[in-house]
Amino acid sequence: MSLILKVGFSKYYRASETIAAEALPSRFAGERNFSTAIYYLLRQGERSLFHRIKSDECWHFYSGDTLLLHVLEPAGKYYCIKLGSNIYVGETFQFVVPSSSWFAAEPANGTDFSLCGCTVAPGFDFADFELADKQELLDSFPECDEIISRLCKE
Repeated sequence: MSLILKVGFSKYYRASETIAAEALPSRFAGERNFSTAIYYLLRQGERSLFHRIKSDECWHFYSGDTLLLHVLEPAGKYYCIKLGSNIYVGETFQFVVPSSSWFAAEPANGTDFSLCGCTVAPGFDFADFELADKQELLDSFPECDEIISRLCKE
């Protein structure tokens, strides 16, 4: 766990086998590993900025307290998922962010840290990663201006 504390995330798994580019949807520009997985630690005051990838991303809660996942779907829908172990207050242990949805993460108020994992299939590749443009998100989701302003790069 000390490595995670230093870097925020740590690669855990990358499948050794790949899927050929011609077997993948056209949004992928080359072959991809079958699957990838990371551990992800966010401490109070840290955040994962709005971004999207071309694959579904399954988030898993492991330890700590509530992590808020903010999701903006291409069709214009916003929702916030609470990852955590307290199912009695609406938290869930896992959630899948649909491919091409914008999403950001942050520990809930009063949370010291959240340790989660992310599994991506087809596997994550930085060629599939896009950091959100703040103004474009604000134009598309004006009702989410406070969240977008807080969780987008200036």
